[in-house]
Amino acid sequence: MLLHLHVKNLALIRETEIDFSEGLNILTGETGAGKSILIGSMTMALGGKVPKEMLREDGGPALVELVFSADCPGLLKKLQELEIPMDDKELILSRKITGNRSICRLNGETVSTSVLKEVSSWLIDIHGQHEHQSLLNKKKHLEILDAYAHEELLPVLHDLSKRFQICQNLNRELEQMSGDTGTREREQSLLEFEIQEIEEAELKDTEDELLEQSYRRMVNSRKILEALSAVRGLCGGEEMSASEQTGRACRELSGVLQYDEGLENFNDQLQEIDSQLQDFVRELSDYMEGFEFSEQEFRDTEERLNLINHLKAKYGPSIPEVRMHLEEKQKRLDMLVHYDQHRKQLQEEYEKASKELMDCCQEAHGIRVKAAEKLTVLMKEQLGELNFLDVQFEISVKDTGTPSAAGFDDVEFLISTNPGEPMKPLGKIASGGELSRVMLAIKTVMADQDEIDTVIFDEIDTGISGRTAQKVSEKLALIGQSRQVICITHLAQLASMADGHYCIEKQALDGSTQTRIRRLSGEEITEELARILGGARITDAVRWNAMEMRRLALEFKKKKGKT
Repeated sequence: MLLHLHVKNLALIRETEIDFSEGLNILTGETGAGKSILIGSMTMALGGKVPKEMLREDGGPALVELVFSADCPGLLKKLQELEIPMDDKELILSRKITGNRSICRLNGETVSTSVLKEVSSWLIDIHGQHEHQSLLNKKKHLEILDAYAHEELLPVLHDLSKRFQICQNLNRELEQMSGDTGTREREQSLLEFEIQEIEEAELKDTEDELLEQSYRRMVNSRKILEALSAVRGLCGGEEMSASEQTGRACRELSGVLQYDEGLENFNDQLQEIDSQLQDFVRELSDYMEGFEFSEQEFRDTEERLNLINHLKAKYGPSIPEVRMHLEEKQKRLDMLVHYDQHRKQLQEEYEKASKELMDCCQEAHGIRVKAAEKLTVLMKEQLGELNFLDVQFEISVKDTGTPSAAGFDDVEFLISTNPGEPMKPLGKIASGGELSRVMLAIKTVMADQDEIDTVIFDEIDTGISGRTAQKVSEKLALIGQSRQVICITHLAQLASMADGHYCIEKQALDGSTQTRIRRLSGEEITEELARILGGARITDAVRWNAMEMRRLALEFKKKKGKT
């Protein structure tokens, strides 16, 4: 459940905080007061896009914080996997936006936007102003049905997706085997040449690295010998060399040892240095005597390197990759040599995989048909409660015969909103208000299918009024009995059902327009209902109507078990 919202420096909001309650939370206000900004801020905090126009130029970084109570087992397991610390089952989501940079945090731990989105999907479901328009797309109908049947359908869809990919791969292999005899013969000849070229090279692991080292040494042999000769002269020459100087030092120090026992340690160290230096000079001389340059060896090394580099440029950037290329070529050649046998085997594998895919599609189809029957009954019940007179509703699940990663089903919602009218696709006959109610019915049914505690409706009242508005308000109040509902509305019928009523207002402060949000209580609720009912002029009669509407709403909730 959403406990607290904190917004700072976002659009018209300089800074505001809201504590939400359980049940039905209603947000009202004049058009343009900033109601959509509030929903937009929540969307941003949950990992959504950040429109540039919502960032203030004069207010510093934008900040949105949401505090949730989190006790869903699935969510807690996910947070544990992410190593997010939990304190008293409260989860704080925050997002700070500075220029083009945003920082997302969960309980103080910095996370990516994708992780924020994943976690938020367990917490809240936002139904935007235009989401009901998605019902005009049949793909949305399939998504809704699959979401309803997800417990039974999900493992089948996972299996289906894998089998579809297998079929796709096998089909690509079959397509690669197509072509006339002449084409295959030319490819076979080329493969034989390439295989022979690689095999004759007899490549060895790290051979190229060792050859490169040897080549560099031979190319720079004169420089190496000149440097080594200089080093030997400096270390072991006759005059002014390091060896001569250390020898003199040893003799000088030995001559005074008898006068001071404390010099023994220095003498030992110096003798060790002199011995090591003499050993170094002998080993260096031996290395120089064995350092030979062979023109033939140089040419052989150069030719071998050229061959290896040619193969690497042609077949792969490294010797292991050249070998992998060789294996692939050998497999392809084997397939061409035994073309008929391979094609027959591949065709058999494809037919078997296709049958398994269709069986899996059929299984998914059966689950969807059964789920559609159950969902149809529930939808008709909900639609009837939302003031659809003699509504007929059906979910069509047709087998297209063409499999995909999601099966072969074409799902479409059919509806008849008036007695005697035939069933037609939802998108062809439903008005904006009817679509809003259909979406509300779907949300009501789906509420029991997931573990999300908070649902937000941004102007679910589009296109409705009168008795229909009253029915929608009653439905929202009933949903609020089992989970938290946050609803932005312009209708008094919906606002009267509020368990928590918040007013969003625009004010001119310090030479700028700002939005503030406050919770209403007592007579303030009546006045806000009267404003919605009466418009510019609020009379006593309007206030009485507002009071009566509020009284009836409280009676309804009490009757339905809400105190």
